[in-house]
Amino acid sequence: MRIVALVPGGVSDQILFFPTLNDLKRTYPAADIDVVVEPRSKAAYRVSQAVTDVIPFDFQDRNSPADWANLLGVIRDRYYDVAIALNNGWGIGLLLWLSGTPVRIGYGNGFGGLFLTRTVPLKADQYRADQYHDVLTGLDISSPCPPLSIQLPKGDIDWADGDRSRLGLDDAGYVVIDGSSIQLPTDSKTASGYPVEKWQTIVQDFQSRQPGLPIVILHAPEDAERAAALTQLCPGIKSTTVTDIGKHAAMIAGANLVLCTESVSMHLAVALNVYTLALFGLTNPKMLLPQDDKFQAIVSPSGKMEDLAPDAVLKVVWGNAG
Repeated sequence: MRIVALVPGGVSDQILFFPTLNDLKRTYPAADIDVVVEPRSKAAYRVSQAVTDVIPFDFQDRNSPADWANLLGVIRDRYYDVAIALNNGWGIGLLLWLSGTPVRIGYGNGFGGLFLTRTVPLKADQYRADQYHDVLTGLDISSPCPPLSIQLPKGDIDWADGDRSRLGLDDAGYVVIDGSSIQLPTDSKTASGYPVEKWQTIVQDFQSRQPGLPIVILHAPEDAERAAALTQLCPGIKSTTVTDIGKHAAMIAGANLVLCTESVSMHLAVALNVYTLALFGLTNPKMLLPQDDKFQAIVSPSGKMEDLAPDAVLKVVWGNAG
């Protein structure tokens, strides 16, 4: 059996689709499962073992007829038995119909549903992983959505062990702050991060109450300036650069707590079952966090991240600490 899933969106969307892929692999262990994803999201599959091949296609781009024809050719040449579409636009539906794939599954709303052989209801107000998992009812798979999970490559585990040693972290654990969650004064007003001076208040409170508990900023190379701004304000805080999702996840795996805004770090922490406090502005956290006391959302009362007081975050932190 050959299955292809078309999964638009960023790395976070891919991680939220992992439970669906894992259930597909569990149900059809001998199947080849491919995914079509945007180039920026291909890296997510470093921590998934359910997928055979990753096909890049920029769903967000203004694709030319040649781009669509190339994707159609790839899908037709591989003779898939089943195609799953998370994008219900008419263009994707038409492409899958033209591909001749016999079983075409997706959501029933939108014009794309006209080209599908099996449709499922779109329940957009639920946890996104559950929403994605609903497409499997089109294959008569009715099991509950399993928890998020990822597979860490051994090389990344070894790298993280070495980096923890370099940072002087012992087995007592540490707190992770996601570097992409730090907002600088020079950032656009539409940035989704939390202001650096408010992170400073949180870090200093940690350092006062738990002076022996290390705090580590995990950041991609493009967020180095954000990490540097917070380390300058908070002497003693540690920082490390993670260059891929495997190393990122392996460092989170050793943490006691992850503090972040809506981000890849949040989903990785959930997948690794690490206690997580996520700061939210306008987004409904019920769509992005599972119902579990280990993963808690702290929501701005105004919907603006800058209006979320550090005291509100710290109250949750120390309240849960006992």
